[in-house]
Amino acid sequence: MPWIAQEAGLFSKYNLDFQLVYIASSGMVTAAMLSGEAEISLTGGVGNVRAYVQGATDFVFIGNVKNVMTQSILAPPEIKRPEDLKGKKIGVTRIGSNTHYFTIQALRRAGMEPERDVTFIQTGGEFETLAALARGAIHAATMTAPADARALAQGFRYVVYGPDLRIPYAATSFVTRRSVIAKRPQAIGQFMKAMAEAAKILHTDREFIYRVLGKQLRVDDRKVLDAAYNAEIKALEPRLEIKLEALQAILEEVAQIDARAKKVKPQDLIDSRYLDEMERSGFFDRLWAVKR
Repeated sequence: MPWIAQEAGLFSKYNLDFQLVYIASSGMVTAAMLSGEAEISLTGGVGNVRAYVQGATDFVFIGNVKNVMTQSILAPPEIKRPEDLKGKKIGVTRIGSNTHYFTIQALRRAGMEPERDVTFIQTGGEFETLAALARGAIHAATMTAPADARALAQGFRYVVYGPDLRIPYAATSFVTRRSVIAKRPQAIGQFMKAMAEAAKILHTDREFIYRVLGKQLRVDDRKVLDAAYNAEIKALEPRLEIKLEALQAILEEVAQIDARAKKVKPQDLIDSRYLDEMERSGFFDRLWAVKR
């Protein structure tokens, strides 16, 4: 969505001037925010929740793009069921990332013990995961669109199709720090309005989105883009709603390794002032009433 906003000129519309940087995993994003190198992020929620539980309570969720997981596990055709992954190497972006968490949840639902039954291999990014799968360095890979569609085009098949599972999780969230809001409340509010407009474009202008993806991800295969868009759009929040169960799912997972998470409520992690203001002022209603 920041890429969409950039290409659509929304940052200049809302008088915002900043550096937009891609970082591959939520853990690395969290580190950048803790160090002060980043002030706001669009990221998987787990890194920020873990940091909050460990005492970095300055972190706060201000909007969500995706409240369920849409990763999938893909492998060569001879691996047909989750049970066939026993003893195999599965590629994820990083341990502790969304892809890692999804794989654990999906395998548990299949009656497996992920920590015992499979070996996780960190690749650093989704297209790196696909490359590792293609050269046989791993037996299976966990990825989202459009990487999964590219894998299908190369002859790999779904072992687990994640969108059907609808696993609650703050998979893609806008996170900042309370101290940043205190210093620059208007700037954060303008940023969230730009993101709200980007969400409208995301849901209503497929051709524009394909141009953005083609530029940023170097993906121009129409079949791959269609497969990616059709799978993802159903899971995305048009009004950036934060669902409590999505954060609760992360807290429950973190609680298995850090008991302090049991004392944290999802509401503790949220500042909904910007979403509330856009609803109360009629901004969302006006935005969605305008046809592109």
